[in-house]
Amino acid sequence: MAAMVESAVTAPRSRENTRRKLLDAAAQVFAEVGLAAASVEAVCDRAGFTRGAFYSNFESKDELFLELAGRVTRGRVDAVTARVAELECDGAFASSHTDVFEILDQVLDVSADDRLGVLLMSEIRIHALRSPEMAAAYLEQEAEMQRSVAQIVTDIGRAKGITFRVSALEAARVMLLVWEGSAVRAAIAGANADRIHRSTSTELALVAQLVIDDPAAAYDEDDSDEDGEGEGEEE
Repeated sequence: MAAMVESAVTAPRSRENTRRKLLDAAAQVFAEVGLAAASVEAVCDRAGFTRGAFYSNFESKDELFLELAGRVTRGRVDAVTARVAELECDGAFASSHTDVFEILDQVLDVSADDRLGVLLMSEIRIHALRSPEMAAAYLEQEAEMQRSVAQIVTDIGRAKGITFRVSALEAARVMLLVWEGSAVRAAIAGANADRIHRSTSTELALVAQLVIDDPAAAYDEDDSDEDGEGEGEEE
């Protein structure tokens, strides 16, 4: 009886592990060659499975891609949400020693902005343009990401006493558009993960200055005072 129970538990775990490995392999293959050029065989070879293992888990390459897209976007939203909770616990929102741009940079830094991640997200968007089913799922997940960042913007504004020229949701939408556009441009230029991150951070700071009523107030007040004192001493 014990052996039967153990077998019943092991089977779902084995299936889940197979699906995870296929999805991991597909993420790499799709990002490298695109959905159209990626074959089921290529995904299976990368994952170390046979075609039989593939079709016992997915009906088609499109079904695999749809699940992968959902996993990627959910992962981004979950990462942002977890990072916000972590920063709140650390007191970053309330601390006078942390400026707005630093907080936003730390929050969005958790989302994949490496070259492989940029390539995969670009492929997902291209497929969403051609597939109504993918488009609906992508837009909903994008909206969830925007809502998460909008809440961050609201919390930062309240904690820092900062007002914005646009609504929190509009600010979040613009920030994410610029952040992703910058990542794509950097990846096209052949930048590595570190350079992609520096590029997105720089442009994100510029956008933040545009949407904040008084950009100077977004910086650490203590740092501003120290800078001012330093200038006086030099004179």
